[in-house]
Amino acid sequence: MTTDRIVFQSFSSGSCGNCYFLHVDGIDGGAGILIDAGVSMRRLKQELLRSGFTFDNVDGVLITHDHMDHIHNLGPYCKRMLKPVWMTGRLRRSLATHWMTGPYLAGVVHQLSDCDEWNEIVPGSIRAKYFIVPHDATQTVGYCIDLKGYLFTIMTDIGRMTDEAIGYAAKSATVVIEANYDLEMLRGGSYPVELQDRICGGHGHLSNAECAEALREFLHPGLRNVFLCHLSEHNNTPQKAVAACSPVLEGSKVRLAALPRQSASPLFIL
Repeated sequence: MTTDRIVFQSFSSGSCGNCYFLHVDGIDGGAGILIDAGVSMRRLKQELLRSGFTFDNVDGVLITHDHMDHIHNLGPYCKRMLKPVWMTGRLRRSLATHWMTGPYLAGVVHQLSDCDEWNEIVPGSIRAKYFIVPHDATQTVGYCIDLKGYLFTIMTDIGRMTDEAIGYAAKSATVVIEANYDLEMLRGGSYPVELQDRICGGHGHLSNAECAEALREFLHPGLRNVFLCHLSEHNNTPQKAVAACSPVLEGSKVRLAALPRQSASPLFIL
């Protein structure tokens, strides 16, 4: 297990945009990555500076899927930061023809190896594996990220849990997992029935109750942090999401927090 300081921060988490930052210290200044590109370059720069970082602390970008709230600013990231952007072959083909990203991918895009292989994102510091999750995009993946021996798993926009996702979370010290909606709020709200069914139909999003059940399955003695992501603005509240998951963690020392939708979270030291 690494003794280096590892930090995590969410810059936005929800349908308005998604972008997460991970950094591990080192004698050479450390290594950092972004997961998804859903906030503007200007805001990204501001949030990094507030936490003591710059674009120089970003060594690569991982993409989970091709919905707009995750790739809206990928073109500017590619054009201005010129950092490696990692994605699956299927997502690469999709985004190569997307008007917002296609013109900017050449020279920076890196294709991930098969999902059972580690990819050296920052050699010697950060490597990652992806796993496919159910969601109604071209393809959606979660990531298990190894930061010098510290395992971090993120699964956002996941319509239902899979054994593979549970397996990675059950080995990780930190897990970022979707808790998108409260079922009563969704069914009693203003969304059309067709949209409600899409959200809870197995290829949309994960409910608070489903998130809590997943947490029950992957809870293990080495788990230290659980961050609830991609909460719905209209069909959930941070209080409801945390209340659904808290009983599962009763008696443990796991830190549980809901990530803000449109603002930055605190800088979490993992």
